[in-house]
Amino acid sequence: MKTYQTSEIKNIVLVGGAGSGKTTLAEALAYEGKVIDRRGSIENDNTLSDNSDLEHIYKRSIYPTLLYTEFMNRKLNIIDAPGSDDFCGGVFSAFKVADVAVMVFNAQTGFDVGSEIQSRYAMATKKPLIGAVNQLDHDKANWEQTIESIQSQSRVKPVLVQYPVSVGATFDSFIDLLLMKMYRFKDENGTREELEIPASEMDRAMELHGELLEAAAENDEVLMNKYFETGELTPDEIRKGMRLGITNRDFMPIFCVSGKKDIGTKRLMEFIINVAPNPAEAVPMTDVEGNDVKADPAAAPSLFVFKSSIESHVGEVSYFRVTTGKITEGMELINPRTGNKEKLSQIFAVAGKNRVKVSEMMAGELGCTVKLKGTRTNDTLVGGGSNVQISPIVFPEPRYRAAVRALNQADEEKLGDLLNKAKYEDPTILVEYSKELKQTIIQGQGEHHLNILKYQITNYNKIDIEFFAPKIPYRETITKVAAADYRHKKQSGGAGQFGEVHLVIEPYYEGMPEPSKYKVGGRDLIVNIKNKEEYTLDWGGKLQYYSSIVGGAIDARFMPAILKGIMEKMDEGPLTGSYARDIRVVVYDGKMHPVDSNEISFKLAGRNAFKEAFKAAGPKIMEPIYSVEILVPTDKMGDVMSDLQNRRAMIEGMSSESGVDRLTARVPLAELYRYSTTLSSLTNGRATYTMKFLSYEQVPSDVQDKLLKAYADTDKDE
Repeated sequence: MKTYQTSEIKNIVLVGGAGSGKTTLAEALAYEGKVIDRRGSIENDNTLSDNSDLEHIYKRSIYPTLLYTEFMNRKLNIIDAPGSDDFCGGVFSAFKVADVAVMVFNAQTGFDVGSEIQSRYAMATKKPLIGAVNQLDHDKANWEQTIESIQSQSRVKPVLVQYPVSVGATFDSFIDLLLMKMYRFKDENGTREELEIPASEMDRAMELHGELLEAAAENDEVLMNKYFETGELTPDEIRKGMRLGITNRDFMPIFCVSGKKDIGTKRLMEFIINVAPNPAEAVPMTDVEGNDVKADPAAAPSLFVFKSSIESHVGEVSYFRVTTGKITEGMELINPRTGNKEKLSQIFAVAGKNRVKVSEMMAGELGCTVKLKGTRTNDTLVGGGSNVQISPIVFPEPRYRAAVRALNQADEEKLGDLLNKAKYEDPTILVEYSKELKQTIIQGQGEHHLNILKYQITNYNKIDIEFFAPKIPYRETITKVAAADYRHKKQSGGAGQFGEVHLVIEPYYEGMPEPSKYKVGGRDLIVNIKNKEEYTLDWGGKLQYYSSIVGGAIDARFMPAILKGIMEKMDEGPLTGSYARDIRVVVYDGKMHPVDSNEISFKLAGRNAFKEAFKAAGPKIMEPIYSVEILVPTDKMGDVMSDLQNRRAMIEGMSSESGVDRLTARVPLAELYRYSTTLSSLTNGRATYTMKFLSYEQVPSDVQDKLLKAYADTDKDE
């Protein structure tokens, strides 16, 4: 393979909802560029992308697949991104290194929920869009409805570059409004003939051609003046205006394709090569300080790793974009994160599972290397004295959580290693051992996302595991003032144990006045503060700890022990064993013994006095509340609303955009286990959601009663 210069490279990502036909279109693109000599199919499990065993089983894209095609003496790098939002991490990785997104629409469903999700991601990453209406050969294809849905819902204005002469089984030709030609396809291998536009289509073609000219001219003052003067622009002038409009995300040109029959594929590639920005012209990547990092082939060499995987018989494979300069085989680069050297022993151009060894790559290129020692996704490698670090891919917050364990306890350590490897390959999988919950919690984008991981561990690594409902990280606090005292006394033949603590507790809130007087046991208790300590708790909230001991009732050396006992009970709250928070404690009296008093005695006395006071202080349990935003087809809104009401949700807002409704709600985390599965079932997979922690709020009394009852049997007095 020749070395392509930066100006000869185009980087695109194929995005769109599940079932839009991205993988089939990618296959046609590769075929037209002679990277393959025959097109594979999803049904036969032989496409360049979707080449893993899991993708063959599920007949859908799970991982982003890098491939390329060579056309018109240019190299077109293509990333086939997953359409299911359970695997959106691959979309974010692809958006990071691609310069243009080709949004693939299913001509049967138009601008669906999947299109809405992907277009939001494109907007967040400022990626230009080119639209391709696919599957126009399907019996249920509807061009008019598809275009109407795009016009009403797309965040970027659609502009027709082509329209089909007919759709369905007879789809074999389209009118090209840029070149003002009709293209007819003779077979399913991309063989086309260029014809004049029929008289029956000329009026419609001229009208749409005018709209295309106007859209192109709007982006350049010189072009606008010429268009006003002559009413015409040359094809090159149209391309110039469209290049500006696409790069600025002012509009999205729309093309007609059938990936299955290879109709329109070649024309789409011609447009991308002629009009889409190359890496030097595209919106530049940025470094961690927000500075632009332009794809300058003359700069010092650097690359950014956007995907990592582990392959049997190969080991670690790192997929990268050359951000600046030129990299060569055998080059040594530095990882600024670790400070270690990494050697590029081999460099490959990637066509799915096929790899072509190359000796060098220029700025803007996409490729892979193997067996880097400590480099991971989001790392930058630099040479030539450069210290640039590319800003990392920001992956979405997880939406699904489950507890995980090995069915055979002897496999727990091996399971931990496998989960860490999963995080390495897929940064949207989060794994942590929760000291609070005493569970290993795994988080991902949906139940299907985590079930894929479970399948791999069970079938490839032969470890039986189970996912189950995780405990909820409740918080405990109080609502009123309460006092308690506790005497710890123990005799065991020798030195005994003795400590007595009297304390009062009250709810803490920011800005509250210092304590001075309490009503305890029907009498006023005046407190004279001797010492104050305030702690911001790791799990949120605060603890204020005051000593108001007078007359030496408790020696000052025992006050830290009392605090330690209180903190132990804050760490394992009296109600459900959850963390306690936002409490003020005043120790105002007590007793000690000249021989038997020691730190352990006062720790236990403080712990139990706090526990008794807590239970008398109007205790309440607080639960985590999440803000949930759901995108749902209008015809399924009623079912989704009904389900949310059963989950104790509080609806906060609704909006509608031509067939897709957006709903926001506050939902307790305890009610969200397996919600992704329920939502998919209710809407036939047509809805999606995001969730983000919002706050802690008090649980309803009936829920609190159930939680107290469930914990009662496990709570043992010291």
